[in-house]
Amino acid sequence: MAQKPSIPKGTRDFNPEQVAKRNYIFNTIRGAFETFGFQPIETPSFENSDTLMGKYGDEGDRLIFKILNSGDYLSKADNVAYETKDSLKLTSSISEKALRYDLTVPFARYVVQHQSEIEFPFKRYQIQPVWRADRPQKGRFREFYQCDADVVGSDSLWQEVEFIQLYDAVFTALKLECVTIKINNRKILSGIAEVIGAHDKLIDFTVALDKLDKIGEENVKEEMRSKGISEEGISKLQPLFSLSGSFESQIESLKSILSSSEEGTKGIEELAFINQAISELGLNTAALQLDVTLARGLNYYTGAIFEVAAPKSVQMGSIGGGGRYDDLTGIFGLQNVSGVGISFGLDRIYLVLEELNLFPETVTKNVEVLFINFGDEEALFSLNAIKALRENGIKAELYPDSAKMKKQMNHANKRLIPYVVLVGEEEMISNTFTLKNMSTGEQHKLNIEELISQIK
Repeated sequence: MAQKPSIPKGTRDFNPEQVAKRNYIFNTIRGAFETFGFQPIETPSFENSDTLMGKYGDEGDRLIFKILNSGDYLSKADNVAYETKDSLKLTSSISEKALRYDLTVPFARYVVQHQSEIEFPFKRYQIQPVWRADRPQKGRFREFYQCDADVVGSDSLWQEVEFIQLYDAVFTALKLECVTIKINNRKILSGIAEVIGAHDKLIDFTVALDKLDKIGEENVKEEMRSKGISEEGISKLQPLFSLSGSFESQIESLKSILSSSEEGTKGIEELAFINQAISELGLNTAALQLDVTLARGLNYYTGAIFEVAAPKSVQMGSIGGGGRYDDLTGIFGLQNVSGVGISFGLDRIYLVLEELNLFPETVTKNVEVLFINFGDEEALFSLNAIKALRENGIKAELYPDSAKMKKQMNHANKRLIPYVVLVGEEEMISNTFTLKNMSTGEQHKLNIEELISQIK
């Protein structure tokens, strides 16, 4: 007995309805990207291993899918590594390529490799799948799409302003109102760490601060103590734990907290500029919120940090994020190319739209009319009509076999096709078509012009 087929854990099949809904999100995001002047690029699904390895930290390197070399890959294996079962050294000798882990590092490689062809500032978008050898769980997959937009070659804060507008435009177009665009600045986090005497513990400090809404003030303080942050430093943080109110009032509070930090003050000035611009330009449905605990991607973000939260009525993690990085291309030898970028979380956006019933009914609209097949002569007559319908933008098809009427009607019902057309000898003589509404059962005899009009 043949073994039942399966797919690898962490991957998914998508049925026609799911693909239609995903394409609706893709097309909405792509349309906004292009409206804002971003140009599409694509990079290979796999890269040379040395392009990816060492760019994501030890944890990231562990999650990269390696591709075995072609042919007899063991013939060039490191014998010592093989005999001692040193997997790290062995892998480098039998695998020279790997599936991409994200779209950002391949983009940096693309910019460096094609720098003589690129007009800077370069605004690019990329919508492609990525792969991670992660432990599959709800909402976390080994194969998933990323939807990224980046600008490289400019350190202007107007780029950050435009990205906030871009988020607002996409979620407004998706009818997903009341999302919150959270913003922080790496310079502010560095400034706070400097003020409390923990500049050398920036990562430890921010990782703990980032947990404030999850574990509470006292547990955050305890974690900071465990990382060697002094009581005096923690006491200086007290105003942060109760920081609230409008964007402007939080900025004023931060000014007093960070008055002794040049870097922190610079971060405040950048956030104030962005907020002032957005206040004057306005947003359609999203809200901009300052969140000093936001610390995503601290290893490479150098300025603004973004994270988008779904409406409060939905229990969901972030549905987008990004930030400013000053030297991403430096990992490939091209120094001092500033950039800023954001990403949309497709799978989470899908789940939110599904939960709030925000997918338009037309998204999954399939064939609008099925022509019943009574034989070859009738089929040929029907195909001439189908051609005319398709030319008028109507989705139409002919049932391929002259099967029993009941079977063909059941096929239309199961596929939720709203109309069927019956063409027999009488219709062929009078050059008409009998249109049946599958919901009401009503039937009308129509000529081709009337048929097109009725279905439209």
